[in-house]
Order: sequence, then structure tokens, then C-alpha cells
Amino acid sequence: MATDYDEVRSDVKESQDNSLEALQSANAPDARSVVRELDEADAMDDSIVPGGEFVAEELVVQVVPQAEDEFTCYSCFLVRHRSQIAREKNGHAYCIECEG
Repeated sequence: MATDYDEVRSDVKESQDNSLEALQSANAPDARSVVRELDEADAMDDSIVPGGEFVAEELVVQVVPQAEDEFTCYSCFLVRHRSQIAREKNGHAYCIECEG
């Protein structure tokens, strides 16, 4: 007896039909009400910029100067230890990872 392997199994088809019926019968909001709610939320969030950060918030970072045994790779601009220098060309140092 030949079997059609491309045909959807009956148990899978029934579960797909049931889930589609459940989605259609759910009380989903219409698109206009969702847009209206988002616009109202945006109006209340004037102090928040895209990305969720507060504009008035101050960022404090301690900057540590480059040590004498470190260098900045001219390709990836990461500060690395001198033992990771792969080559120096025209006064610029390149790390092992960038020279791969």
C-alpha cells in the first residue's frame, strides 16, 4: 500500500483547526483600539526616549587610563595587553585576533 508522506497527518490537522478556531473566537481587540492605546501611552512617556532610557538620568563612568603595558588595536580599537600584539605597521599596533 502506497503512503503519501506529504499529506498532513489527521491528528496534526485537527489540532491546527482547533487552534485556528480558538484564535478566531477569542475577543481580540481591533487594530484601531490598539493604536489608540499606544498613542496614549506614548503621550504619557515624554521623558523616555526610544530604548527605554530616561533623558534626565545621568551616567557616571570611571575612566581608567591605558597602562604602559597595554595598547589599542588599530583595527578593533580594543585595549589589549602588549603580549597580544601581532604586528606593528606605520606606528599602529594590531592584535592577534584581528590579524588571525
